[in-house]
Amino acid sequence: MPVVFRIVTELEPDVLELEVGNVANGGFCVARHEGRVVFVRHALPGERVRARVTDRTKNFLRADAVEIIEASPDRVQAPCPFAGPGRCGGCDWQHASLPAQRALKAAVVEEQLQRLAGITRTVTVEEVPYPVDSEVAPPPGLGWRTRVQFSVASGTVGLRKHRSHDIEPIDECLIAHPGVELMGIERKRWPGATGLEGIVSATTGDRLVVLRGRDRRKIRVPRLDVPVRLVRGKPEPGSALPYVREEVSGRLYQVSGSGFWQVHPGAAQLLAGAVLDALEPKPGDIALDLYCGVGLFAGVLADRIGPDGLVVGVESDGQAVRDARHNLRDLPNVSIERGPVEEVVADLEFGRASSSSRTQNKRGGGHPRRARPPRRRGRPRPAPHRRGPRRRRAHHPARRPQDRLRVLRPGDAGPRPRLLQRARLDPGDPPRFRRLPHDEPRGVPGDPRSRLSRAHASPGGRSSLSSLLAPRIWPRTMPAPMATVTIRALSSCRPAPGDPAV
Repeated sequence: MPVVFRIVTELEPDVLELEVGNVANGGFCVARHEGRVVFVRHALPGERVRARVTDRTKNFLRADAVEIIEASPDRVQAPCPFAGPGRCGGCDWQHASLPAQRALKAAVVEEQLQRLAGITRTVTVEEVPYPVDSEVAPPPGLGWRTRVQFSVASGTVGLRKHRSHDIEPIDECLIAHPGVELMGIERKRWPGATGLEGIVSATTGDRLVVLRGRDRRKIRVPRLDVPVRLVRGKPEPGSALPYVREEVSGRLYQVSGSGFWQVHPGAAQLLAGAVLDALEPKPGDIALDLYCGVGLFAGVLADRIGPDGLVVGVESDGQAVRDARHNLRDLPNVSIERGPVEEVVADLEFGRASSSSRTQNKRGGGHPRRARPPRRRGRPRPAPHRRGPRRRRAHHPARRPQDRLRVLRPGDAGPRPRLLQRARLDPGDPPRFRRLPHDEPRGVPGDPRSRLSRAHASPGGRSSLSSLLAPRIWPRTMPAPMATVTIRALSSCRPAPGDPAV
């Protein structure tokens, strides 16, 4: 009779008792269990918790704190009834006080600077003020998100759970702007839709709903509590879309459909002021606003630089380019160029083109570009030709991280979630542009031929990624930019399903 042996292994426990350590990027805190790293949500540094394991890898575990044994003094009762382990994944710090949230985000920035760039710096996260002229002032840390993306399952509206496609049905989102809640989106049924976005302008009151679905003809739109503009399904390329208007520094900006705009009502004005304070643009300067979107920074820079200066906005999204050109149509010293930033910057030439065809058809005109040889399987792509020996970056005194970073202003643009905006000023690492002859005019206001010609870049021009983050300022008499200002969202590299849209 054959003998059958059964191998019995002790399974790892699903609930662990952990001492919670420092905060990590992504809304987690770090703990350790038997030498393995555990990323714990719904906990705070210094706490002792029981956490349920939600995911295992060979290098680390993920867990949710389900019981607080020893609580941090910064812990508060979460105001949202849908927040908690296994619930809505939109907010990471509902259980922390607002000062503690900003301290946690500052710790993340300090750790990232030290680990990735070798920069040791004390960081203070600013509170982004809510506009004082708002008709309705929500409680602190709530009611600020002017753009909310909802998921829909079988007509029911909700938000996705953390790292899941499952939906947590809700009837109210506490971080949504009162103008979004006024529509009553969560309290309606949306048969045929798979998702929708509620958008409101805090400055003009414009409202917009963008619908998503497999077949837009089968989406049934309920009667909302207030009138709204509607975008149903994916629009046709080049078609005119409904829009909302945003106001910053006395200028109106049109944002079509679900185009990008700062979600906090006070963030756009604060970031625009940070750019002006950091760069201190002078009349006659030249500015590049890369990844310019609908032209927010290009607009405020153009007013400071004046008619003798030049602002170039670069954006790859077609609808954003159309919005930016519409928003800045009254500024003859602004040119909006469409295309990938790396390609446009490599081909920029300041001044008036010698022929109108080169200006009108920038992609096809100008000098022939050197094409890269096609990549073949099994053979590495040949390295580009370098002029002279390659210098090590660490040995260049002007490129040390401590010398590059001059101004850092993180702002808490998203209380409750881990969203954080930062304005960074560092010296540029520019492509070298060939100047046009002095007898050739740089630009004539109102002349359509006075736009830029992206051609004849200097052979030595080469840009690092850090120098391609916009905007940048050149005085006309200087061969290199004074500085680079970067506006970026500091969050996880790939947002999980259910995280609010940035």
